[in-house]
Amino acid sequence: MSQHLISISVLGLMFVIATVLPINMGALAFVGAFLVGTLVAAMPAKSILAGFPADLFLTLVGITYLFAVAQNNGTIDWLVRLAVRAVGGRIAAIPWIMFMIAAVLTSVGAVSPAAVAIIAPIALGFAARYGINPLLMGLMVIHGAQGGGFSPISIYGGITNKIVQKAGLPLNEMATAFASLGVNLAVAAGLFVAFGGLRLMRQAAPAAAPLAAAGVLAMGHPFGARTVPAQGAQIYGDAEAEAGVEEQKTMARDRGSMLEGNGASTAETPAGLYQYLTVAGLAALAVLTLYFKLDIGFVSLTIALLLTLMAPELQKRALGQVSWPEIMLIVGVSTYVGVMDKMGTIDFVGHSVAHLTSPLMAALLLCFVGAVVSAFASSTAVLGSLIPLAVPFLQQGSDVSAIGFIAAMAVSSTIVDVSPFSTNGALVLANAQGVDRQAFFRKLMIYGALVTVIAPVVLWFIFVVI
Repeated sequence: MSQHLISISVLGLMFVIATVLPINMGALAFVGAFLVGTLVAAMPAKSILAGFPADLFLTLVGITYLFAVAQNNGTIDWLVRLAVRAVGGRIAAIPWIMFMIAAVLTSVGAVSPAAVAIIAPIALGFAARYGINPLLMGLMVIHGAQGGGFSPISIYGGITNKIVQKAGLPLNEMATAFASLGVNLAVAAGLFVAFGGLRLMRQAAPAAAPLAAAGVLAMGHPFGARTVPAQGAQIYGDAEAEAGVEEQKTMARDRGSMLEGNGASTAETPAGLYQYLTVAGLAALAVLTLYFKLDIGFVSLTIALLLTLMAPELQKRALGQVSWPEIMLIVGVSTYVGVMDKMGTIDFVGHSVAHLTSPLMAALLLCFVGAVVSAFASSTAVLGSLIPLAVPFLQQGSDVSAIGFIAAMAVSSTIVDVSPFSTNGALVLANAQGVDRQAFFRKLMIYGALVTVIAPVVLWFIFVVI
């Protein structure tokens, strides 16, 4: 067996192990990079470490640190309350508000399962109370989280843009962002019509609307807002799920202490200066990185540090809430892919795929592989490993647009997270109220299977063929 086939087989084995066992794929990838680089390619440790993505590491740390700070100081919950209050008595608007909030959370740095874990309990509680189809509500939350996932200052967007930039391919950050938002928005609109949304448009909420339901959105004091942490099964082998565990434990502890403290925790209080400054910081992040082209990692860390200096005791746990499992996964897979690149495996695979079939069919094949693997494993790992495989045939001057392919590949690899075998699907299943669990599971599974089969073809046709 050639060294190229060995490295590809090891990569496939990593996906299998990380899917079946609760082991972070990043740890597997670091060990794989060491073993394959040393034993197969005879590379010194210095050459192996040259593939470590320091810039991507800084980006991920900065974004998730800033989001943890915003969560701790109550800004996220305050924004949730404002958005939900805007619904008034319009029941039909609630699913769309949940879609929008989830999209905003992921667009400013939340990992997708963390956003779903924050919003799903609230959304599905509203669904049970006002007769909204829980499948519709759960899917709206997931598609919202995926829709905002490729903004230039998001986790998915940061990963994808760094990989594309490093590969020397044409980069259009907003094309991928709008592609993801547009596709998920269109799917959400179809789901809204299919699962009773038109009926909801004719239904008005009672005078006591659910806008301050049972303390779910209550803020005890300006720095103390929390949401209900998700309960139930999660796929812990997925680093995206692991990334939210510490945050959920912290929220649970804080919620308990608030309830023990006094009854005021159920009363809403206005946002304070800290929340306004946090929103200003998020806006500054977008302006400084998009307009002035400053490094997103350094900028987000700077803003997070300034906010931390304002309330150091409150934010002392924020660094522990950084998505370290997610970061471990991404930098580990990127390091392994760097070893494959130095070995010539990336070129080998790209040329092999291009020679086996046409570039258009090669693009479709990679979109399918990304969707199927991501339905069971980590979407971020798929993005980090499959996009580099397409680089050779994209650089050969084929008819396949690199920007279109990246958009199709990115959306195909993330829209399938509605599967109950993925973290997002499991969170929705765990938080659904008043449903037959088995029947709800089957519906999620059928929907997830349809998306996995249909989405790659549709996205390939829209973004690659047309």
